Amino acid sequence: MPHHTYQADPSRRTFHPRERLGLHRLPPAAADLVLLGDLTGRYAAGSYSRLGSDGRTVGLREDRQGAAEHGHRITAAIACHVARAGGTLDELTRLLLHPDHEGGRHARYIALRSGQARALDYIRRVWASASAAVASTRVLESRQQAHEVLAALRDRIETTPWRGERGRTALRVLRAHLTFAEIAGGPLHHASERQTAEEAGVSRTTLRAVYETVLKPHGWLRRLRVGHGREGSTWYLADGSAPASLSRFRTTQYPPDPALEEWPIPETGAAADIDSTVIGRLMGHDAFAHHGLGSSALMIIGALHARPAQTIGELVGSASVSRATAYRTLRRLAEHGLVHHSGETWSLAPRALGGFGTSLPDAVPGPTAHPAQGWDAVARQYGTAGVTARRKALHAAERSAYREALERLSEHRSKAVVIVRDGRQVLVPAPRPDEIPPTWHAPDGRVLDPFTGRAAPDWRVATDGRLILITASDQRSYDELAAAHAEALSEWESVA
Repeated sequence: MPHHTYQADPSRRTFHPRERLGLHRLPPAAADLVLLGDLTGRYAAGSYSRLGSDGRTVGLREDRQGAAEHGHRITAAIACHVARAGGTLDELTRLLLHPDHEGGRHARYIALRSGQARALDYIRRVWASASAAVASTRVLESRQQAHEVLAALRDRIETTPWRGERGRTALRVLRAHLTFAEIAGGPLHHASERQTAEEAGVSRTTLRAVYETVLKPHGWLRRLRVGHGREGSTWYLADGSAPASLSRFRTTQYPPDPALEEWPIPETGAAADIDSTVIGRLMGHDAFAHHGLGSSALMIIGALHARPAQTIGELVGSASVSRATAYRTLRRLAEHGLVHHSGETWSLAPRALGGFGTSLPDAVPGPTAHPAQGWDAVARQYGTAGVTARRKALHAAERSAYREALERLSEHRSKAVVIVRDGRQVLVPAPRPDEIPPTWHAPDGRVLDPFTGRAAPDWRVATDGRLILITASDQRSYDELAAAHAEALSEWESVA
């Protein structure tokens, strides 16, 4: 045999145990997760917990749904580790279906109960999600690197033009998420809708609107997991892939004559420059509510704090506002003595960030000019005082009602009943609801809501004409639920 084609005898080569199992390319923590499973319970948070009558989280709920959710989290974590290490779908499948790997118990259980083909299809779906998540994120190896990423993200937010009222509201919501991310120490953080709305000083309806129309489509935020119970949603703060240009792409005001020296380009240029830290500190106050000074005042204050002594034309670009909005907002702030102008330039008053306005010595006060004595006084003047307190009280009542509903649901939830037959456990099928009227049936097994006439996303019609409830926490598809129920019925009837 020629020398260049000679290969050593594989039986004589010594393998490291992890290398033989295909784990040598994974970090030690990932390899331990594959071999030993979730020993610390890190991926069980929220899977088994329920709320007690006192509003506290009580012990683990040993049910099949909780176990399936826990197993799916472990499987998804392993898939992300393999994707980040440059692995393939075949390598992930080999790791999960290996009989000695505790981390693949969930995938092997699906294969045992529903067949090999269904397990492979489940692994493919998990791999597709993990590959997409890894491709759009980056690995942070240290806390210092995480702070650098957040600092770079803050710079990009401050130099992105946020045009229109919706764009300025989106900036407030994004700044709230940036605050949560800085507290968490990285782009991955947890926050509920109510918590974010209180931090940004907006309503939940407005919050959801900017989520769906601005922040999610433009790649600023991704919701990785919907919150449940006392847990907030899991968010990932990303670098926006597109500028947040929204309601005003071009101005409708064009010069009728070049001699007027009007602007022939869009009013809000791309040279945005604001101090988002100041905006984040002030945006939750009643003075900047919708019917108060508003978001435009936040943008003007943030721009003037970042760079004092700006003209109207410069503020149009740095604060991402139209010329009319800049004039109107500066006039409001000047009435409270929060901004002063010298010639053509505008600057913040010495104590403007505290809401205290001052008048220039040589200025002639107008009939409506009253120097502000704090943000509370400004809020009282605009009639927005107490908006934040009322919003927090409403959110507290909603949280209480939600937890009570969860408690009632947990009290009525019955555990699975099994009998032992020939040394094996046989599931006793739970009573199913009555058949639904034919008028509720929709194509593809969906159910029509009798009140709205639209398809209900959480309900399906089983093959026996009865209802199946599919929630966001269910990891099995509609076909898997129907097959599992049919299998349980068949097994129970044979035993009975």
